[in-house]
Amino acid sequence: MYALAIRALASKPSVRLLSLSNCNENLAQTALLMAGSRRRFAQYGCGMCAPIGWENFDCSPTLWLQRLPVVGVLAKRGAGFSFPENVRYGDIVHGLPLATGSLAGIYCSHVLEHLSYEDLRRSLRNTRSYLQEGGIFRLVLPDLKRLAVAYIESQDEDASCRFMRESSLGSETRVRGFGGLLRRWAGNAAHLWMWDYPSLARQLREAGFTDIRRAVFGDSAEPRFAEVENHDRWVGNLGIECRAMAG
Repeated sequence: MYALAIRALASKPSVRLLSLSNCNENLAQTALLMAGSRRRFAQYGCGMCAPIGWENFDCSPTLWLQRLPVVGVLAKRGAGFSFPENVRYGDIVHGLPLATGSLAGIYCSHVLEHLSYEDLRRSLRNTRSYLQEGGIFRLVLPDLKRLAVAYIESQDEDASCRFMRESSLGSETRVRGFGGLLRRWAGNAAHLWMWDYPSLARQLREAGFTDIRRAVFGDSAEPRFAEVENHDRWVGNLGIECRAMAG
């Protein structure tokens, strides 16, 4: 009796349409989930932070040496640490091995201040090229204005020394000898150009970004960025989020 009732209901057009509607809705939801799982995210200057599911790049000379046959073993011993296997060598200034418009999001943490003015401009253009229209670029770096205001307002006689140390614009000791030069080359720790929000926002606009805003740790609508953000690297620093402009 139940089977006859079910067949009778299924024969009605309204029930068939409802079933088809539910099927289409389920297919659409599945397609969205599959598309979401295929969305690609990358970070450059990743260091030791290399979560699975991200395309992780770093241009450290130490990483380059560690990826060389034979020499790599010695480089790992000499450095005392080894980059994760899913970190690839890549320099955003010269371009990463990524297709144009292939990414939904890009992240970099304390990278841009290590670039010269012209290299930063080139890096921002490269970053924009890898993003899909509307793709998110999220970044954090030292805030020059905060450091400058703290220096000007401080009554501490060591305020200038603190400013130079925190901005990494000076050298407390002079590098001497081949070994010293090699360590400086491998470390790449010097800050070459510092930024505040207005000046960097302008560079981002000129590189093809829109919806530029100040950002704080963990405030992105895109949950994937939580996989790469480190709270300590955001405290007291300048965070920015923006999107790739159309065209």
